[in-house]
Amino acid sequence: MTTQNTEQTHDTSAPLRKDVKMLGNMLGDVLLLQGGQSLLDTVERIREKTKELRNDSDRTSSDQQLKKDISALKPPQRGQVIRAFAIYFHLVNIAEQTHRIRRRKAYQREAENVMQPGSLENTVVKMKEKDISQEVISEVLHKLNLELIITAHPTEATRRTVLQIHGRIAELLIKKDVPILTAREQEELDEALFDEVMTLWQTEELRDRKPTVMDEVSNGLYYFDKTLFEILPQIHQELEDSLNKHYPETSWSVPNFLRFGSWIGGDRDGNPNVTPEITWSTLESHRELAIKKYIEATEYLHRFLSHSSKHVQISEELIASVEQEAHLLQASEKWVVNHEVYRNKLTIIKKKLKETGKSTFGYDSSEAFLADLHLIRKSFEKHQMRAHESKRIRHLIRQVELFGFHLASLDIRNHSGEHASALDEILKSVNLADNYSALPEKEKVALLSSVIKDPRPLISFKETLSEETQKIFGVFELIRSAHKEFGPRSIEVYLVSMTESASDLLEVLVLAKEAGIFRLHADGRIESHLTVAPLLETIDDLVAGPDIMKTLFDIDFYRRHLKERNDMQEIMLGYSDGSKDGGTLTANWKLYKAQQEIHEMAKGYQIGLKFFHGRGGSLGRGGGPLNRSILSQPAETLGDGVKITEQGEVLSSRYLLFDIAHRSLEQAASALLAATAHISSETEEHYHRAPEWVQAMDDMSDVSLKTYQSLVFGDDDFVEYFTQSTPLPELGELNIGSRPTSRKNSSKFDDLRAIPWVFAWTQSRQLLPAWFAAGSGLAAYANNGHLPVLQDMYKHWPFFRSTIENLQMALKKADLSAAKEYMKLVENQDIAERIFGVISEEYKLTQDVLLKITEQDELLDHSPNIKSSIILRNPYVDPLNFLQVELISQLRANHEGNEKDDDGLLREVLLTINGLAAGLRNTG
Repeated sequence: MTTQNTEQTHDTSAPLRKDVKMLGNMLGDVLLLQGGQSLLDTVERIREKTKELRNDSDRTSSDQQLKKDISALKPPQRGQVIRAFAIYFHLVNIAEQTHRIRRRKAYQREAENVMQPGSLENTVVKMKEKDISQEVISEVLHKLNLELIITAHPTEATRRTVLQIHGRIAELLIKKDVPILTAREQEELDEALFDEVMTLWQTEELRDRKPTVMDEVSNGLYYFDKTLFEILPQIHQELEDSLNKHYPETSWSVPNFLRFGSWIGGDRDGNPNVTPEITWSTLESHRELAIKKYIEATEYLHRFLSHSSKHVQISEELIASVEQEAHLLQASEKWVVNHEVYRNKLTIIKKKLKETGKSTFGYDSSEAFLADLHLIRKSFEKHQMRAHESKRIRHLIRQVELFGFHLASLDIRNHSGEHASALDEILKSVNLADNYSALPEKEKVALLSSVIKDPRPLISFKETLSEETQKIFGVFELIRSAHKEFGPRSIEVYLVSMTESASDLLEVLVLAKEAGIFRLHADGRIESHLTVAPLLETIDDLVAGPDIMKTLFDIDFYRRHLKERNDMQEIMLGYSDGSKDGGTLTANWKLYKAQQEIHEMAKGYQIGLKFFHGRGGSLGRGGGPLNRSILSQPAETLGDGVKITEQGEVLSSRYLLFDIAHRSLEQAASALLAATAHISSETEEHYHRAPEWVQAMDDMSDVSLKTYQSLVFGDDDFVEYFTQSTPLPELGELNIGSRPTSRKNSSKFDDLRAIPWVFAWTQSRQLLPAWFAAGSGLAAYANNGHLPVLQDMYKHWPFFRSTIENLQMALKKADLSAAKEYMKLVENQDIAERIFGVISEEYKLTQDVLLKITEQDELLDHSPNIKSSIILRNPYVDPLNFLQVELISQLRANHEGNEKDDDGLLREVLLTINGLAAGLRNTG
């Protein structure tokens, strides 16, 4: 079997171009019908002039004419023009996604000759070719662990209603590829496509209010309902089938290594709307969806398991269970054919599912549900001798093992300062510390340790505490109740944002002790029902990470607490704040080093580490393909599992369409399997990091950090430039998340969240967080005679290669010609010209050094598909940038003149924000 690429023999992008042209023509017809010839002509004229502008070496005359045309636009046509370009991007995005599905299916059809890279079978075949033994694979499988956490980070600018239309358009495009369609069927699909494009045009794309937390919960659950509930067991089954095919001497049973969790409804950091009551409602919604899916699966099985005890031997155990539980059903509910035992049992199971969480007739745990399913499986497999015949039953069993009744484990997150404030009050109330927060760290650790060891409670009457402290303590009481009602997997991890010291984690254990979910008994025995995980975010915290964890590992009761948690410590790494704090090159290197150093230190304690990567969707927040994210980590840290956030627009781009979701998860699972087995040539290189490479990264990181901070923190005018030269002030009106854009609703730069920081720079096409200052670091090292070293690092070190590829992508998406327009928004033009000049010089420096390192003529020459996509989009993105600058200028002028807010003007600004997010394919 070969993995060679046969695509060179024909143009695989032709169907994509055909789809884009067809959808573009349909949009043109919609514009004609809805806005008349004038609208269509205006859009076409702007589009053509923008293309000319891109191809004109002397941009001045074309530039002025285009701006003149845009300035001449007036409502309502101006809003229609903005929407036309935005919807075009949505249609192009859908076409590109369905083309990915088309290419995947092409590989599957050609499976005898071509195996798709990154597929599970391809990875298993590579293991076989490298003579990896079944014993090693079995060991690897039991270490394999990938957990993906969906979050409500406010970066999805597209309404779910609009996303659903996108999904329907994609499904119709896929259907059009079926070769046996009649001419009439093709015509009907074209009519349906046109109807959906028309619906897209006639649907409001802006939210009229901020989503509530429960809205966000519903949005997150949509992906479980739509794709994830089916795909996760499929991924496990496909790996099992591949192993059975290529290692037939072993009967394989793949453990549950791929799971999804959630933060939505549990992430309290900076979001006052996430109350204990909301968290409880979230857990109820999780269970409700899980039970709904199980009822559907039970009804599906009911149709197929018509086997009669007159013809097959049903196990006595199953027959007895049906007789014992017959009383649960009313006469009208019973299955009428007594000898169809499986259907009788499934009818009882369905009744018990419906009563779960409502009455004593329901299941008290998912384990009890599993026991019933195993009764059916064991009986069935006695008369159905081939394993594949019981796949339907085993599929449901796998779903219950993966999702239980909790659906997705809900992480709780809160800021370290909240716990410190609560402990301040509690410790003062019992005369243990007058001012706990002011104590030196060593005294804090000693005091907290003594409290944890003391079996007596601190809190006797919580009603005597302040409302804020009661709320904090209420979260821990909720966790205890949730474990009883929804099972221990419903909430397993408590994350501490802005962890700066060991006491930040011990404070959580004190509060857990008070709530009865952590207990140190008099005989030294520990009861622990919660993993406490630090979130290391800033550059300083990443550097301090090893010492923080060592302090904890040296505390005897903390070590015993970890023993109760399977000797596993979870550590979250924040990509957003580190990048905002020190620039992308420095942040990524400090993250990499922190993992290495903490891993090496933990080995001495025989403690496993699961690193939780808090990546965003955008390049400035650690974004990129899942499989590349995994391979870019130090390979030695992957053995105990990996956890990664899936945020905002990433959810729709990866998990809205079944085949895209499947491919993304398959690639991620394959990458982790290969990395953990050390069979991928890329991951083997991880272990051969030359000391010279590490020193190079240290040196480049130092230069990059100084360059970055000299502008962002050292230039007194920088915040003014950032605030005025980007649509930051307008982003808060977009209604894309329940959480405020700043911590504490503060206007200070330090309190600005990383998401609007990245979002604003992306809109203005500067994309500064994704690349700025990296060039200074790289060039300083390269120009010192070390260019060959960097070229070697790029070829042989996945971490460095991933870093360089992300920088290329950032520079290609950035466009300083368009960004220059935003200088007009800065009141002080001297500041604008000076800072934009610094940014421009750094851009040129970064571009030059990247081309030298990668030995390319142009950025992304090694990734022609991505390069082509960006180049083709740019002429359609530019008009939205010009319009955005024009509209923001007018809006801000109105505000300065104390004129009445023009809702129509603000709406048009928000439409440009949405359109640019679609055109650039990410927000924050």
